[in-house]
Amino acid sequence: MYSMIIFILDDINYCHDVLNAWEDVGIVGVTMLDSSGLGRVRNAVRDDIPLMPSLSDLFKKSETQNRTLLTVVDSEEQIDKVVKATESVVGSLDDPNTGFLFVTPVTRVYGRSKRDQAQG
Repeated sequence: MYSMIIFILDDINYCHDVLNAWEDVGIVGVTMLDSSGLGRVRNAVRDDIPLMPSLSDLFKKSETQNRTLLTVVDSEEQIDKVVKATESVVGSLDDPNTGFLFVTPVTRVYGRSKRDQAQG
């Protein structure tokens, strides 16, 4: 049975270290997305916006970003390895400001065998 691991990393400075740790435990395919949570957006202080802002002024990145990492694994053992590898970099996920990781079942997977063949 396949599962998707979704990890929302709070501190993007750890991103490369997390990716390296995941690779060390056998994860070869990861999708990364820039993301930002509602709390961060609401708390972002924007003192750089002019009195009459343009759209480009409004969309400039000044709020703190997250990275959302997604990967598909095929065993509970891989899930445990990814969680352990993640916590070896960011600390306990139960601690504040480390990130949020969850796992969801995947009922069908298409194209994974192509990626596995390219790696092997």
